[in-house]
Amino acid sequence: RQRGTTSRFPEEEQVITQVGHTAYAVNDIEAARRYYCDGLGLQEAFQLHKDDGTLWIVYLKTGNGTFLELFPTPGFEPNDAEVSYKHLCLLVDDMEATVAEMKARGVEFTSETNRGKDGNTQAWTRDPDGNRIELMQIAPDSLQAWASRS
Repeated sequence: RQRGTTSRFPEEEQVITQVGHTAYAVNDIEAARRYYCDGLGLQEAFQLHKDDGTLWIVYLKTGNGTFLELFPTPGFEPNDAEVSYKHLCLLVDDMEATVAEMKARGVEFTSETNRGKDGNTQAWTRDPDGNRIELMQIAPDSLQAWASRS
């Protein structure tokens, strides 16, 4: 594992404080709601509508003032070759209990829980539109924990 040691800006000058949201086009908003809310346990925060009254964006709370935005886009078909998105990572406190709870809610996982090269525990799933979702439990000795302390 390699730790980052250089930055263009000293930490006290860093102006980005956290990720505010990630946004996804979804083919079926109801299937997306079932997956993210009923399956993963996120809560719908609010919705925005276009001037004509049609649903534009559904905001889901992911914690600590961050959101996931779902853009209803009927007919949307993801094409991995045309997007730069790789995956969304959601942090959890207890991987074993979280995976068990989500499986009980019908969430299917594409991998077994494992320890990644960064030292953290992870498990992978896909939403109804095929977007890869990583669940991660930060280990005290991981690179992310080290970077957060320094």
